[in-house]
Amino acid sequence: MIADIVQVDAINCVYTHYDRMIVGTANPVNKTLPLENYPNLRAGYFLERREIGIINVAGKGTVTADGKSYDLDKFDCLYIGSGVQDVSFASESPGEPAVFYLLSAPAHASFPTALMSLTQAVKVEAGSLATSNSRTINKYIHADGIKSCQLVMGLTILHTGSVWNTMPAHTHDRRMEAYFYFDLPADQKIVHYMGEGNETRHIMVKNYEAVVSPPWSIHSGCGTTNYNFIWGMAGENLDYTDMDPVSIIDLR
Repeated sequence: MIADIVQVDAINCVYTHYDRMIVGTANPVNKTLPLENYPNLRAGYFLERREIGIINVAGKGTVTADGKSYDLDKFDCLYIGSGVQDVSFASESPGEPAVFYLLSAPAHASFPTALMSLTQAVKVEAGSLATSNSRTINKYIHADGIKSCQLVMGLTILHTGSVWNTMPAHTHDRRMEAYFYFDLPADQKIVHYMGEGNETRHIMVKNYEAVVSPPWSIHSGCGTTNYNFIWGMAGENLDYTDMDPVSIIDLR
């Protein structure tokens, strides 16, 4: 679990060794935040050999990439390809600041910067109220959406009365995955399940916390109320459906 990742007027990033994914947030309130380079990247600048996906989960904000500005409402997604040197984040109003969720993966090819709104995202209706997992899956960065080198990214909105995500659970040995939970009230929590299907473990997660799942692990959660979450993957392919299901009755 990645806790306390959202902090006022700061960019916080965590470098994982699962497909070298970087998980982070930018929360500009009183000032513009530049995406600075990190020494462990051993690069001239952050996106020299990387790509990044950005989804805004709060107030209106702006991302500037090499001098061009992109306005992001809540749920909007921006993709920036490798080779872009200067990236910065700003909020429209300090009273309602933006919170940008960031996923960055290595990239051996460069793709154009692209902005996509929630209404433009490919939508998949999944689950049902009968099984408490009625949800809308919104796909932004994927094979049939915003083009990328290896990053896949989107968000799922759970409908009122539903609390389960990604059930039946699955693994995908060719890709890691990270979840970022948001729009969860402060007095509620999510039980996030990980591990092999026959030997699961759980993590108690609150609002604005992320969980990194290795390729061999399931990744599924159940909240004490409905919520939203961002999912993102990096690895061997861009095939959203490349997964190995685990039957509910086989879970242990």
